[in-house]
Amino acid sequence: MMVLTVRKLNIIVFFRHLFAMILSLAAAAAMSSGSSLNSSSPLDPFDSSTSWSLGEDPSNSSSEPVVRTLTPDLRPSNAAVAVREVSPWDIALCVTGTLISCENALVIAVLFYTPTLRAPMFVLIGSLAAADLLAGLGLILNFVFAYLVDGSVEFVTLLSVGLLISAFSASVLNILAITVDRYLSLYNALTYHTERTVTFTYVMVALIWASSLALGLLPALGWNCLGDESACSVCRPVTKVNAVALAVAFLLVFALMMQLYLQICKIAFRHAQQIAVQHQFVAISTTKGVSTLSAILCAFGACWLPFAMYSIVADSSYPVMYTYAAVLPATCCSVINPVIYAFRNPDIQKSLWLACCGCVPSNLSLRPRTSSDV
Repeated sequence: MMVLTVRKLNIIVFFRHLFAMILSLAAAAAMSSGSSLNSSSPLDPFDSSTSWSLGEDPSNSSSEPVVRTLTPDLRPSNAAVAVREVSPWDIALCVTGTLISCENALVIAVLFYTPTLRAPMFVLIGSLAAADLLAGLGLILNFVFAYLVDGSVEFVTLLSVGLLISAFSASVLNILAITVDRYLSLYNALTYHTERTVTFTYVMVALIWASSLALGLLPALGWNCLGDESACSVCRPVTKVNAVALAVAFLLVFALMMQLYLQICKIAFRHAQQIAVQHQFVAISTTKGVSTLSAILCAFGACWLPFAMYSIVADSSYPVMYTYAAVLPATCCSVINPVIYAFRNPDIQKSLWLACCGCVPSNLSLRPRTSSDV
């Protein structure tokens, strides 16, 4: 009982500090709409009308090179600086980022403060929650950078876009890893759980994060359109070529997931046919599992496919409203992920009930689950 009380207090203290940090960022960003900003055009990686050149004089038509500098221009300006109004789309993205951060912070806290949740399956769930948490914080920081930070600072632009690319790439790759884990646990049901170790899972997670960080660093390494406005994609400052490459890679990942889930359904139906004694029970359970798999795949595709297809066909000349309309559903995938992969798990539900209420409801199923359960 003493250990349970200490664990409960640790989770409460953790969330008190984390929620205070998130709410302070959101409040500071919201207050920017009523304040006068003495900066140039704000940063918005999704805004195709934003100028990203630093220290350039558009009236300079000579052949002399333009000097770029990251230091702000402290000379007084005679012209009035226009204050940008807060876009409702940016507010929606900031609210979505706050919801994503809170949900996934809850998942991470439960996994961290519950020693029994250390199986490889929970390592993958924790990695997915960490990726979605970074994505939510990236959306909040993007709002803060857009309205509170000088948009002429090139470093801020690359940092914001790099964080979002890394976080969402890690989220998609972790979902693929969970799908592969489910497939292998069914395909090699007798040997996979003995062959799969926590070390192997950590190595796989490390490869996922290394690949995601490499993708996020591409804009900072020169793969950006800051020097050529015509090469920009709908997500500035990512170039059109890089955006198409990322979209095609996502389509390949989605196609692989569809194939794996199709194989999972075939294996599940074959197992159901082999068990004649419990045929009726297994048939109902299998039908429910297939429906859940279909819902998971449809939700993932509905969130990401519009943005992937739009990134292929569109460029920076398209209206920015279309970009926001395609980006917002993609961010909602990180809202759905904790519900699908974490909160449906009985072990995590048990830890949540113990942390919040100190008891477990009698109707909660405590049946041991494997990574193949859906």
